Amino acid sequence: MTSFDTSPTLNAWRALLALAVVFVLLATTGWTAIRRHQGGSDLRTASLAAWARDGIDGTDLPEAGSAPGLLARFFAGLTASQRARLVDRYPFVVGNLNGVPLTLRYRANRLALARARAVERERVHDKRLTLAGRQTADRRMHRFESLMGEGRRILAFDPDGSGRVAEVFGDLGRAERVSVVVPGVDTNVVNFERTRRKHTAPVGMAKSLYAAERAAAPRTRTAVIAWADYTSPVGVGMDAAIGKLARDGSRRLDSLVRALPGDSEVSLFCHSYGSVVCGVAAPALPSRVADIAVAGSPGMRVESAKQLGTGARVWATRDRDDWIQGVPYLEVGGLGHGADPVRPEFGARVFSASGAIGHTGYFEPGTESLSNFAGIGVGSYSTISCADGDGACRSGISGAEAN
Repeated sequence: MTSFDTSPTLNAWRALLALAVVFVLLATTGWTAIRRHQGGSDLRTASLAAWARDGIDGTDLPEAGSAPGLLARFFAGLTASQRARLVDRYPFVVGNLNGVPLTLRYRANRLALARARAVERERVHDKRLTLAGRQTADRRMHRFESLMGEGRRILAFDPDGSGRVAEVFGDLGRAERVSVVVPGVDTNVVNFERTRRKHTAPVGMAKSLYAAERAAAPRTRTAVIAWADYTSPVGVGMDAAIGKLARDGSRRLDSLVRALPGDSEVSLFCHSYGSVVCGVAAPALPSRVADIAVAGSPGMRVESAKQLGTGARVWATRDRDDWIQGVPYLEVGGLGHGADPVRPEFGARVFSASGAIGHTGYFEPGTESLSNFAGIGVGSYSTISCADGDGACRSGISGAEAN
């Protein structure tokens, strides 16, 4: 016989009540609006199928999902002419292969963007589509044109479905420190960047962080990646409350980090549902990941930082006006994302987000959250302002206890 407090029936009702609160909060506070992602032709899917059947001068092509090291060795063994032929024939594949030289990926993705733009241009004028379908095609066409802008370094691009994309700011090949911005729900190829409220989109977040890092450490070679190369949850729904998409994203994040050139230290900056991705990825990430910082987190699918199983320093912040603090922090039967990372018992290094407003303001210039992100990104830990004001978040970091 079980007590009232621990009865399975009562716990089930508690879980259902908590989840109901989650969805009410999300629906009324604007985590995101419900909408369906609509994409164009399955360009990359078709290209992958053709790649799997093809070869180059009598040699079979490696599986597109091969480990970065294997892909690096394969491309290193090709001539310049062979590499160029594969880029021209399979830009939607080569541009997304972790382990391929950066210059080839940038070139392939520029070509892929041009081909995807041509498809969307045709769809804009396709009378068989609904008005909404043609409007979506128009938005996608203009986004692809923007991503093709002079000097842009597109590290990954997949136009299928809602689309995935990643962009580099700085010289990734020579960087001493690399920061990866992992965004949250409703991230897709269209809203990868925004003209208004630009610092709420991955491109604006990454550009803001890159500028702050350059200002904080002008002599340090830094690079920042706006990484929207995973499928995020769409709107308010079950995908946002469970970990399936986070698990899929975590594998992609791990592959990205393992394929980064050189031996630079890596810092992850994970916003909202992106912190769920980073939490799931943490145990498998390589040791070059020195810091994992989460902002506006609904949880990392663990009850404490120790359970992340990582040697990286774990940081957390939340603005006092961020509505996500009202979400029940629990995990029951796979629903929910675990404990609140900013609570003392979680064990993260909690730093100040002063100046940030709401759930999407952490990368705004002039905020302490952005300044602290930059300090973490360049390894200038003594400059980080802790949430409690007493320096506890810098404890145990060599040379960082002062101030």
